[in-house]
Amino acid sequence: MPMKIDSEIRIISQRHDATIGVAFSLDNRLYTYNDSTRYPLMSVFKLHVAVAALQRMEAKGTQLDEILQIDSSQMQRNTYSPLLDRYPSGSFHISYADLLHYALALSDNNACDILIDYAGGIEAVKACTDRAGLTGYDLTETEASMHEHIPACYNNWAHPSSVVQLLQKIHDGALLNEVHTRFILNTLIKTTTGTNKIRAGLPAGVTMGHKTGSSGKVDGLTIADNDAAFIYLPDGRLCYLVIFVKDSHESDSQNAALIASITRIIYNAVSQVH
Repeated sequence: MPMKIDSEIRIISQRHDATIGVAFSLDNRLYTYNDSTRYPLMSVFKLHVAVAALQRMEAKGTQLDEILQIDSSQMQRNTYSPLLDRYPSGSFHISYADLLHYALALSDNNACDILIDYAGGIEAVKACTDRAGLTGYDLTETEASMHEHIPACYNNWAHPSSVVQLLQKIHDGALLNEVHTRFILNTLIKTTTGTNKIRAGLPAGVTMGHKTGSSGKVDGLTIADNDAAFIYLPDGRLCYLVIFVKDSHESDSQNAALIASITRIIYNAVSQVH
């Protein structure tokens, strides 16, 4: 990582009671800060799930506008789920496109686990991203299993550079066909969660797509607060940026402000580099 960026991130890190990892890629050059730690992915793993589900759809010839029936037994009640808010009975019909939108753009836990089942289970999701050449991560848990046993959140982990690698492969069209690549990128651009994280560190008008993840507070500790993004710089270049915060004793707003501050440092540096 460029020395100025590295030193500025280090200063910010020293002011916070948390472990911070950063990776960004620009012009096919990867820069990292504290990248060797295993950071809990939280909902960022929904990116991996969406890729596996879309690959399964391609294999089966399933279209995005096809409808599937959801049974109430597939819907957990005590979890974050805008989908359940919309369909309180838990039994409904929904298109694959809408289900993926709920999982990615709204970070719906029920939508995620339905997609994991569709893809063949969490082992199949991991096998899919392994085949894609992804390294520096592991997936063994569903949203339900993490909810049931909170320490299991640490089992779905990645180095920040691993998620940069995944975003790059998605954006390059290396993982999905053209229709699905366009769909997933547009869905990430429409994401409504975590606007106080990477988004808050960028100037207004800069286009980005991202996937957030957060554990919330558990006995005063935030297991993880994350954001993973692709950013279209004003000069036309593309920057991939992943910021993970682990085991934080700061407030949720402080974690978000920390991510925004690091984003601002990196954006200001890279937007001046040509």
